[in-house]
Amino acid sequence: MALIKTVRGFTPKWGNDCFLAENATIIGDVEMGDACSVWFNAVVRGDVNKISIGNKVNIQDGAVIHCTYEQSQTIIHDEVSIGHNAIVHGCEIEEQVLIGMGAIVMDHAVVQKHCLIAAGAVILEKTICESGFIYAGVPARKIKAISPEVFKQNISRIANNYIMYAGWFTTSDNSF
Repeated sequence: MALIKTVRGFTPKWGNDCFLAENATIIGDVEMGDACSVWFNAVVRGDVNKISIGNKVNIQDGAVIHCTYEQSQTIIHDEVSIGHNAIVHGCEIEEQVLIGMGAIVMDHAVVQKHCLIAAGAVILEKTICESGFIYAGVPARKIKAISPEVFKQNISRIANNYIMYAGWFTTSDNSF
């Protein structure tokens, strides 16, 4: 079972059919919806402010979700994929977004729905990432448009794949 820690009177809560890897860490004021997954070595640290996570969100290996004390919460809407080793800090990620591997999204930024944040991109504080675009670079900038239909199909596929992957770890037929 994941490391689940109460801090400052707040105990993490999660919905139905969630997978929390054995060495994932979920701390404090965290509320997570249904069919979410927090993968190996990922940290969701709601010790200094609230973290709200919607349904069908996958937080992949080594990712860190945090906020800033008395300044910024982290809000992650439905069907968001947060790539390996990404950092999502004190910002809002709207529904059906892909945060690429190693990307960083800083305080008070808003990533609107149907955005793709490329691997290694850095979204600076207070940046608004416009719906329907790919953002890449350091600091990140708008690279090109992506059609809502194509993006919705791909992000839904990724979200559903992570539900399938989580099932591999929660069934009794994976013992050695």
